[in-house]
Amino acid sequence: MKAGMMSKEILRGDIWWVQLDPTRGDEVQKTRPAIVISDNGLEGLKLRLVVPITNWKSAFSSIPWIIKINPSTQNGLSKLSAANPLQTRSVSIERFTDKLGVLEEKALEAVILALSIVVRFP
Repeated sequence: MKAGMMSKEILRGDIWWVQLDPTRGDEVQKTRPAIVISDNGLEGLKLRLVVPITNWKSAFSSIPWIIKINPSTQNGLSKLSAANPLQTRSVSIERFTDKLGVLEEKALEAVILALSIVVRFP
């Protein structure tokens, strides 16, 4: 964990580099960007719920829960990306390395809606 990490705020909608290894089976691997989706009221805990981000592939267009994210100066992404709520997981804040940016509100809403598709709510 980086020095001073405990004092950094990790908030809902933030995009951070997160070390996801070690993994098992089909879990998303490596260090990659991830969107924090846990509520800010849980900030006292040392865990955050995240949705990993990967490079966009045209095949994702037919999968309703994968959300396309355009790069911007606000979100800090450098290329067309995809958020996959099926890969949502709880991770220790010790896995967070660097903050990239903040996801635009409409995109965050789309990710949360896609999560509701994955968990079939309502």
